[in-house]
Amino acid sequence: MLSRVADTIYWLARYMERTRAMLQVIRIHYHTSQDSPAEFSWRPLLSSYGSRTPDELSSNEGDTTWVLDHLILDRENAASVYNNVLQARENARAAQDHITREVWQCLNDFYHAIRGTEIAQQVRQGDPVSGIDTLMRHSLVFTGAVQSTMPRDEGYGYLALGKLLERALQTTDILRIKWASFGDARQPAPEPHQLRNLLHARFGHELYLKTYRGNFNADSVLQFMLHNPYFTHSLYSCLHQLTWYFERLRPDSLPESYEKLEFMIGRLTNHVRYSTVAAAEPEQLNRFLLETRQELLDITGAFGNYYFGRSY
Repeated sequence: MLSRVADTIYWLARYMERTRAMLQVIRIHYHTSQDSPAEFSWRPLLSSYGSRTPDELSSNEGDTTWVLDHLILDRENAASVYNNVLQARENARAAQDHITREVWQCLNDFYHAIRGTEIAQQVRQGDPVSGIDTLMRHSLVFTGAVQSTMPRDEGYGYLALGKLLERALQTTDILRIKWASFGDARQPAPEPHQLRNLLHARFGHELYLKTYRGNFNADSVLQFMLHNPYFTHSLYSCLHQLTWYFERLRPDSLPESYEKLEFMIGRLTNHVRYSTVAAAEPEQLNRFLLETRQELLDITGAFGNYYFGRSY
């Protein structure tokens, strides 16, 4: 496969995984804003997914309608859901010979839905949750089309690599953002409802309940998010799957390029697998997450250098 095509498919998967993560975390934040408006702030999400100056954030962060429009539909916000879907569609168009017709059709339908008037009215004037849920269904249909119709060839491997790297980055960022918002000097430990929201934000609430029988405590949630091998959004699970898909590239890789990436992925996987961070040490946890995020970014840069012919 040409490096240009591999790069296009890889980023298609990253944009779509980012879209799904954003929609879910926005949905959970919106519910929280309705349940506890006095304790709530959109600033963490705006800092991660917005494109406004600190002064603009200060003047608009209390306006939920503006925030939802900016994060989901704003075409001037490069990180908005709309622009992620647009970029994914452009990548899919460029790689149509390497994806199935069903995958293209699902993504094209998603694009036309998010630019339509019905979603805009729901987000801006009606029931935002219904609009977000509609977009989430399009995301899930796309995921199903990839799983059901894509041949398990090199193209599928690059889709999986892009998805898993982006998923690991999103888990790292959401965990860091949400944990930083927990508690203060008067209440240093997160409340059960805060832990539930964190789990919902990464699609892990149901599996957590089955695993821990409804016992909510900060350390269990943290270990679940970091290490649980059966939770597909845990850091370890993402990296373990990433290792498996990357190994499939060995026959078509230059030995030097493969060995460099193999070392980086293996080092980070072991770093996460044997980490001993604790909920009672938020500064240590924050350092661990920042270090993990940087190593993930280093891996994405190495893919660009060694597999896609990009210079960073």
